[in-house]
Amino acid sequence: MTGWLQQALGYAPRDLKLFERAITHGSAARESYERLEFLGDRVLGLTIARWLYERFPDEPEGQMSRRYNVLVARETCAEIGREIGVPAQIRLGKQAREDGAIGSDNVVGDVVEALLGALLLDGGLDRADAFIRRLWAPYLDSQKRAPQHPKSRLQEFAAAKGHRPPDYELVGRSGPHHAPTFKVKVSVRGLGEAEADGASKQDAETAAAAALMEKYL
Repeated sequence: MTGWLQQALGYAPRDLKLFERAITHGSAARESYERLEFLGDRVLGLTIARWLYERFPDEPEGQMSRRYNVLVARETCAEIGREIGVPAQIRLGKQAREDGAIGSDNVVGDVVEALLGALLLDGGLDRADAFIRRLWAPYLDSQKRAPQHPKSRLQEFAAAKGHRPPDYELVGRSGPHHAPTFKVKVSVRGLGEAEADGASKQDAETAAAAALMEKYL
């Protein structure tokens, strides 16, 4: 694990137990990554917000917020986690592993944020900041313009066509507690409806909005 950490983080940890906790799911031990994930989520948010403020000095708050929401999204964290080999390092209980938690965006994204929390505590904010800027740079560089969130885009499209705002309905939930799948239906009277799944209700709503918008692109 030490070798992987040095390669993935670009840093030799001093407190290895801290990082062991960061990759430990609650199904494997009582001391899991949850508290470190809470901390790492805030580290990521602060670093990305400051980075955007520096990078785009002339952009209004709304455009920076759209960039921010994509960069800190669970899907982005999970994608980065897979790029650096996080899934192979996650410590899971037998049932969670059999349920496919190792492939869950929620779990992989949480571990990435937990690693950020551990990096902050072990190496300081500058270390965590450098790590985030290195791995998130391709995602920020690819944003030639501030992306519009699918839900906002659908709402603006509906308004432009003279329709009422979209209505989101949770129509189903399945899967184990640690890796649930939510199904949401979005409907706009006069435009139609669409359903989509997601690892959270918010993710499912976003996917459903995108699916409905695709019908009009």
